[in-house]
Amino acid sequence: MDSKAKDILTDITRLTNEIESKYPEMQKYLDETRATLPQGAFENSEMDVSALENYRNSLKEMMLKYKK
Repeated sequence: MDSKAKDILTDITRLTNEIESKYPEMQKYLDETRATLPQGAFENSEMDVSALENYRNSLKEMMLKYKK
């Protein structure tokens, strides 16, 4: 896995943890957005950086809309 993918995954983890701790009522939407992540172990899956970026962006947008 390249460093860009690792950075994005770290950001996704941070955002997910923030949603779970600050906005627990939003957790039901996380299952819907996780569909963009590859299935199985990351070591055996080809990381689609574009899909990861889209997922990260969807989490950010979801949080922004919820905060309003």
